[in-house]
Amino acid sequence: MKLTKLIATIAAATFAAGAMAQDTVRMGTEGYYPPFNFFDSAGQVKGFDIDIGNALCAEMKVTCEWVTTDWDGIIPALNANKFDTIIASMSITDERLKVVSFTDPYYFNAARFIAAKDSGLGNALPSDMVGKIIGTQESTLEVEVLQQYFTDSEIKLYPKLDDALLDLESGRVDAVYASQFVLGAWLAKEDGACCEFVGEAARSDGNKGTGIAVRQSDTELLSNLNKALAAIVANGTYDEIRGQYFDFDIMTTPKTATELYK
Repeated sequence: MKLTKLIATIAAATFAAGAMAQDTVRMGTEGYYPPFNFFDSAGQVKGFDIDIGNALCAEMKVTCEWVTTDWDGIIPALNANKFDTIIASMSITDERLKVVSFTDPYYFNAARFIAAKDSGLGNALPSDMVGKIIGTQESTLEVEVLQQYFTDSEIKLYPKLDDALLDLESGRVDAVYASQFVLGAWLAKEDGACCEFVGEAARSDGNKGTGIAVRQSDTELLSNLNKALAAIVANGTYDEIRGQYFDFDIMTTPKTATELYK
């Protein structure tokens, strides 16, 4: 009798755990990467990643439970079952794909030029930038792109991107090349009223986009997240969320630097 009761108790506990896993998805994030994920004044995690995660949970008809952790341990924490996903603006890379699985991309980070509104730089292709001074932050992927493709331009490197933007505002450089998200935030400020995006966004070669990571064994969750992502893109929810943070497209796959500039 005691053995029977023990088996029944274990079975009930197992069922309850399964139901909880089905009804709740624990979303892992960092909280220190605004506007994608950050803590508000009340200590609640907010941002683009969080809004997208909540929309996916609503589409899957599950409850989102948010868990924050340090970035340097976020993949080990996922694989240690501390949470079920990582939605923290994590780039999809071949190295990470060895230890986790990723959904389809939910946005692409890319670099882009900004210049004065009357710059006349056209499509900001290498042929448009001959003889122009281009500023960017040193020790970045953008430096490699500029040095490889914009050989007839003068490349001016800065320890901080803010310094390049000051020189753009004062006319000491003709354009600045950097992350479209960072530049978009600057353009939205009073200091950025002088300038605008020029040309197309370009992603680094090998950039596979930004995805939601799950354990490699969680194939059903991965499938459900991809279906939910496709649904919120199709029904307009994604664009509604995106519009609260960015006034430019971040979902369409940008051309690689090689495709755009070669």
